Amino acid sequence: MDMNWFDQMEERIPQGRVRTRFAPSPTGYMHVGNLRTALYTWLIARHSGGTFILRIEDTDQGRLVADAADVIYATLRKCGLTWDEGPDVGGPVGPYIQTQRRDLYGKYARLLVEKGHAYYCFCEKTESEEDAGDFDRSVDPCRDLDPAEALRRVEAGEPYVIRQRIPHGGQTTFDDAVFGAITVDNDTLDDQVLIKRDGLPTYNFANVIDDHLMGITHVVRGSEYLSSAPKYNLLYQGFGWEVPTYIHCSPVMRDAHNKMSKRKGDPSYEDLISMGYLSEAVVNYVTLLGWSPRGEYAEREFFTLQELSEVFDIGGISKSPAIFDIEKLKYFNASYLRSLSPEAFYDAALPYLRQAITSPAIDLKLVAPLVQPRCDTLLDIAPQVDFFDALPDYSTDLYCHKKMKTNVENSLEALEQVLPVLEALPEWTYDAIHDALIGLAQQLELKNGRIMWPVRTALSGKAVTPGGAVELCHILGREETLRRIRAGMELLRGQ
Repeated sequence: MDMNWFDQMEERIPQGRVRTRFAPSPTGYMHVGNLRTALYTWLIARHSGGTFILRIEDTDQGRLVADAADVIYATLRKCGLTWDEGPDVGGPVGPYIQTQRRDLYGKYARLLVEKGHAYYCFCEKTESEEDAGDFDRSVDPCRDLDPAEALRRVEAGEPYVIRQRIPHGGQTTFDDAVFGAITVDNDTLDDQVLIKRDGLPTYNFANVIDDHLMGITHVVRGSEYLSSAPKYNLLYQGFGWEVPTYIHCSPVMRDAHNKMSKRKGDPSYEDLISMGYLSEAVVNYVTLLGWSPRGEYAEREFFTLQELSEVFDIGGISKSPAIFDIEKLKYFNASYLRSLSPEAFYDAALPYLRQAITSPAIDLKLVAPLVQPRCDTLLDIAPQVDFFDALPDYSTDLYCHKKMKTNVENSLEALEQVLPVLEALPEWTYDAIHDALIGLAQQLELKNGRIMWPVRTALSGKAVTPGGAVELCHILGREETLRRIRAGMELLRGQ
């Protein structure tokens, strides 16, 4: 083979700095484990001042999902995981979509055949049989075919695959940054397919070729790929290439016995966002699923993405599986919601406020501060504020409050006293309403609660509200406040 082309490909490879890649398949939504892989890959690059690459691995054409690549782009951007090279931004070692690199893989596979580390196989075998792992190389007649005979059959147009030639006997050892050195017997490894009959590479071959040609120095992936790592190592060795640093991460579990699975109803990233979680909270929590900060940060839980990039180190990654705890995520999310500026919270809450309150008379900017300290997720907003839109049917039992010393009779008396006071207010401001109601309580020599509780009940029809009587009067406006107080009086009189 003409080696000039291969030499030119080697010259393109960037050198001298950390380069990591996130290489998802566009087969669906971003699940939590996939997001964690993206995070760790991005953090390793950013911590070292290196380069983060996005690569789309779409060689498994049968599993592709329309628009899934767009979901990947959108999810990474929402999480703040910007990439330096990728399909949409280009870079020195593109293209960054595997099917656009199709011609590369066949050349490298044929080079590997020439080097004696792969061979043409003409056996008819279904993909399901391949996936079952029941290929026995010891009885494969193609493994020991004369190379000239094999090439003649290829040139004659006979269908074939190219398989990796695993050495007979001996062992292969690979090093992992998390699990250490792992040694396997070569006889336990199968002669995996590198190039399929349709000319497309398998995942296991394409990712090795692409990682080398893109100069990837650190490869982050799930621990389910530990069993494939020896075969990757043998491919690198067959080409005479340097092996990157492997970082295998233990799975994210739904409980002590089961991995998270979309098929079993476990949430994807998009699901979590639709459930009212902030992206920043999800990123913070997911990063801690299997990684712990060390040193002075060992007891710390809350980090911005920038702070994570400064303190993240590979040594903090655990061998043990991590259990995804939705209540723990809720705890993180509640803290993030409370720490938002009023403006940022309003922007985040606005779609949920609009869903619950359709009346144009209600100023949603006055409602938002009332719910900010009272919700764990954004979905908690609507049930708390829907009464602003329409007063629900409610029982007079709500007027009876032991601590406030209110009952049906004195609540009716309180509303009868409040109504003319509010009707007479020259201006409908928070301070004017506050002073009027407090002043009335003082005038009647009652505790504030004896006035405030009946008013709040009449305005909301709920036992618990964000904000008290004054806030509700102010937000509802004069006309609606007076209407609801009169309705409350009628309800109490009917008892």
